[in-house]
Amino acid sequence: MSKLVVAVAGATGAVGREMLKTLEQRNFPATEVIALASARSAGTTVPFKDGELTVQEMTDKSFEGVNLALFSAGGSTSKTFAPHAVKSGCVVVDNSSAWRMDPKVPLVVPEVNPDDVDWHAGIIANPNCSTIQLVVAMKPLHDAYTIKRVVVSTYQAVSGTGQKAIAELETQVRQMFNGLDPEVKVYPHQIAFNCLPQIDVFSEGDYTFEEIKMIKETAKIMGDESIKVTATTVRVPVFYGHSESVNLEFEKPVTAYQARALLAKSPGIQVYDNPGEKMYPMPLMAAGEDEVFVGRIRQDETVESGLNMWIVSDNIRKGAALNAVQIAELLIVKGKLKV
Repeated sequence: MSKLVVAVAGATGAVGREMLKTLEQRNFPATEVIALASARSAGTTVPFKDGELTVQEMTDKSFEGVNLALFSAGGSTSKTFAPHAVKSGCVVVDNSSAWRMDPKVPLVVPEVNPDDVDWHAGIIANPNCSTIQLVVAMKPLHDAYTIKRVVVSTYQAVSGTGQKAIAELETQVRQMFNGLDPEVKVYPHQIAFNCLPQIDVFSEGDYTFEEIKMIKETAKIMGDESIKVTATTVRVPVFYGHSESVNLEFEKPVTAYQARALLAKSPGIQVYDNPGEKMYPMPLMAAGEDEVFVGRIRQDETVESGLNMWIVSDNIRKGAALNAVQIAELLIVKGKLKV
């Protein structure tokens, strides 16, 4: 490999910074890394390896000579700049929702559908964070026992909304401890010491866009429209780490023991499940970790073949930055990057 220039678009945000950190930690074989952001961030610096990168303003010309671009700059920004990157000969891995349901764009989780990168036409979409951890746990079980139906309820950290939401939760907690009324700006209601059963805006059938994303993305990633999925997504006062309560119904009989053993040997998963010792996944243990943690695996006695489980993962790490970098690594392995 003679040259591999990587651009991180949206490098000053929480996910962009985590992308840089992940590239460093995984020794990604880039010969050069470029940090891009909006004009207001140009000239600032972001940490990378033993030094810093000076942030450059992202323009139509930013991707000339770049082989790979990791986008974490919002859907409208991606719609504007990703086509320019592709035109420059760059492969784009995009973390926004802009391209996920485009039939010409693969939606990839490397542990689930790695071969879908083979048909990309310049852009590969990174799925929604809550969908990623769900399908990583679903994949081995579906292959072995065929999932008929999924009911998922999420408990999602404020970092999924970005830096402003993280700051708002912290500010509200301080305000309340000092006897002040909490300021509400980012969410429609107070998030401190509260749970909001609304992520994104409401749409058809009073489902939120976040719930619709989980339903549609799961079918596309799994490559199986026959799996019925329903979701309720909830924002909780946690900084990092999404949790999910998942109920699965199968075509074939499966026991909790069988599921536990299968998941324990599946890629990207760590089973943490010993109720007698109060061992189960929690956001605190998942923060900063690569794995999808699965626990509380137990039989659902209300259906002929059903299981309940609890899934936790770092939404900024595996739910965004790590998955994007893993896609990039997959492109290298498959020889799909022009260098």
